[in-house]
Amino acid sequence: MKNSTLLIYPTAQALGASAAPIVISLAGLVSIALGAPKDIATLPIFLLNAGMAMSTLIAAYSIKTVGRKTAYLIAAIIGLVGAALQTTAIMQTSFLIFCFGTALLGFNAAHIQTYRFAVLEGQEPHNHGKAISRVMLGGLAAAIIGPQIVVWSGKLHEAQYVASFSGIALLLILQLTALAWLPRRPQAQLQQQAAAKISIWSLLKRPAYVTAVLSGVVSFALMAFVMTAAPIAMVSHGHHVNDAALGIQWHVLAMYAPSFFTGKLIERYGKNLITSIGLLLIALSGGLAFIGMDLMHFWGTLILLGLGWNFGFTGATALVAASVSDEEKSVAQGLNDFLIFSTSAIGSLMAGFMFNSIGWQMLNLVVFPCVALALALILINRTR
Repeated sequence: MKNSTLLIYPTAQALGASAAPIVISLAGLVSIALGAPKDIATLPIFLLNAGMAMSTLIAAYSIKTVGRKTAYLIAAIIGLVGAALQTTAIMQTSFLIFCFGTALLGFNAAHIQTYRFAVLEGQEPHNHGKAISRVMLGGLAAAIIGPQIVVWSGKLHEAQYVASFSGIALLLILQLTALAWLPRRPQAQLQQQAAAKISIWSLLKRPAYVTAVLSGVVSFALMAFVMTAAPIAMVSHGHHVNDAALGIQWHVLAMYAPSFFTGKLIERYGKNLITSIGLLLIALSGGLAFIGMDLMHFWGTLILLGLGWNFGFTGATALVAASVSDEEKSVAQGLNDFLIFSTSAIGSLMAGFMFNSIGWQMLNLVVFPCVALALALILINRTR
């Protein structure tokens, strides 16, 4: 089981996670093409994150009651329906249907995010960092597949958006195929896990758990906030849409490529240090964005943002896993993901408003106080 899941989860991650770069690269532009006001052009990206946030607790419950395989297959099917609705919406010029389809993709994305915890089942604690990194390496393939679909579909001119979102549907069909190979857990194990009663309040009273969750929230929410605004900012400042798509590709590559060695770094230097380095890299990305708006400034900002996310989010995930018992993991992981994706959804929605009101450079100043707060909590918890 160990070897099979270490192959299946990264493969499913690569296929399912490829949808996000496509949505992030094109959703704002599609919204404008469908007649949406510029102030809410990032609404579909907000709904992608909101769909994730609202589905995290559902995912935790369904995984606990029916098992990971069944829950993941249902989620992928719902995501496939969402991709079909997006394609239909573009052809029928319906912004409302496009938004609804994007929200359904968020349901699948919430389940995809739990792969990083699912792969830990059956693994020794000292191998957790490496196992998480193995799953996140699936995102490395997603960083290539998603943006390249955007670039390839650009050659089709008027059919560009239709082809890109039809590509998402194909990817989700392949994701379903990969998930079909997952083993099922014994029914007795499901019943034992479902019977466990965990108090959320007891989790929130633990400094180690709260610090881990906040580090993940800051890492993910700031990444979503800046990344959502980046493609629109690039096009608004005279850069081509393909440059924006490539910028997102470099960003997602930076998000996942370090996973080749992040697990080893966590094992050698500790979860707190690697998480702190990730947060500092995110702060550096905000500083670079403030310097200028040439193509290299945008791409450099996105690359540093991706690197910071990898270190910060991987380290925070390992911190969460280490702060709870096996019986608490389902609830603790569900609460963690709910808080992460709900704040990320708010960040992606605010990105459009703040870009239109204060501009790209001032928008990036939000990064610094958030990073400072997370680093302070890590330091306080570490001294304890």
